[in-house]
Amino acid sequence: MSKPASEPTAETASCYLGVAPSDAAERRAVKPVICYPNETLPPVDLNLYGRARAGAVKTDEVLVPARDAACFEVPAGHFFRISSVEGAQVGDLNLWNRNDLAERFYSGKTRALHGTHITAGEQMWTSFPNLRPMATLTDDTLGWYGIDEYGGSVHDVIGTRCDPYTGNLLAGSQYHYCCHSNLTRALADHLGVSLSEAEPHVHDVLNVFMCTGFTRDTGQYFMKASPVRPGDYLEFFAEIDLLGALSACPGGDCSAQHSSDTAACYPLLVEVFAPADGALEGWASPQVNGYDGSHGR
Repeated sequence: MSKPASEPTAETASCYLGVAPSDAAERRAVKPVICYPNETLPPVDLNLYGRARAGAVKTDEVLVPARDAACFEVPAGHFFRISSVEGAQVGDLNLWNRNDLAERFYSGKTRALHGTHITAGEQMWTSFPNLRPMATLTDDTLGWYGIDEYGGSVHDVIGTRCDPYTGNLLAGSQYHYCCHSNLTRALADHLGVSLSEAEPHVHDVLNVFMCTGFTRDTGQYFMKASPVRPGDYLEFFAEIDLLGALSACPGGDCSAQHSSDTAACYPLLVEVFAPADGALEGWASPQVNGYDGSHGR
């Protein structure tokens, strides 16, 4: 015979019922600490990158169609720019090591190191075990936005990308042009592989131009109309050889909804720039993380 459950104490009963304990105010008053102080991260030399960018020439461009995605490649030591060209539009960005797709953008660690939204001077970090900068944000025309009265900001690393699985879960839909599906098709076409082979490589994104945050009362992820306008851009420096995929989100400016064909959507432009020979003197592609991998064994 199973042992009967112990009788709840007054304190545990109050927890079950959601009643605040007598020391609730004291517990809430504990001051937070930053989990990962980032003062010891390798410094970013924006002056060096700025001088190199000033003399760079465009070598490639890709126009990403509305409600679709496209891939592009950026050699280490080059720059790439994502621009709004026709109307307010957000984009979902995936990045991989061009020579090893297992090394890819790690949004969670980027968020832990820099914050929920990133801007010029901050970096996109790769997955374990390499954990190194793969791209540095060097110029952001929306850098003025900051954090608004709702707690919203732009270029988030908290949203995962709109996807058909969540759409089916919440609404029973079969929508095929959300960012996850767009990125999957683009990567499959670029690599010449099947959708089932490409899909596991698609990962959590940098939401370029998207304005998001968390509600103060419920802690839910929210979106609001992006402040992006034609001519705005976000520019990056490739710290390693990159393969990128960018989806022009079906939500358009994400002012109302996504994962449908109802929003006004526009293309996004990706441009690649090569600096002049010698412009990056002293720069080297970051080494992989120095942890020895022994994990205590």
